[in-house]
Amino acid sequence: MRAAARPGAGEVTATVIVAAPAERVFAAFTAWDRQGEWIPFTRVRVVEGDGGEGSRIEAVTSIGPAVLRDEMRVVRVDPPYEVRVVHTGALLRGPGVLRCTQMDRDRTQVVWHEWFHLPGGAAGRVAWPVLWPGSKFGLTGALRRLARLVEQGRLP
Repeated sequence: MRAAARPGAGEVTATVIVAAPAERVFAAFTAWDRQGEWIPFTRVRVVEGDGGEGSRIEAVTSIGPAVLRDEMRVVRVDPPYEVRVVHTGALLRGPGVLRCTQMDRDRTQVVWHEWFHLPGGAAGRVAWPVLWPGSKFGLTGALRRLARLVEQGRLP
């Protein structure tokens, strides 16, 4: 866990403004079992705990025959501002954070930041500039879906 908690060389950030109070936005992105509604091709579940600090979360992304299992530990929950996780799986490792910043009564900025340990040594570091745009696109698209669902009252 300690090694996985250190930031890795693969870093990606996505941001969105949601027309809703921070409390609603925070509740939406900490509804772990509903994250599949805004993260494409992904099923998320709490494996151990109540979804709060110390809980183990599993996200399984499936596209055709390709399956990516993301195991993580929730290491900090500071409602309605921040959730920190550490990805501890075989492929995805490193810290991640989702932050809410209340801008005014009904507007919240959400920032999703991940620092991945890149697999494959030097080859992984060389491949990251090619993979980064897809990662940025995926995180940004997911946050836009989250915003839309919260604004429509369909989440949390």
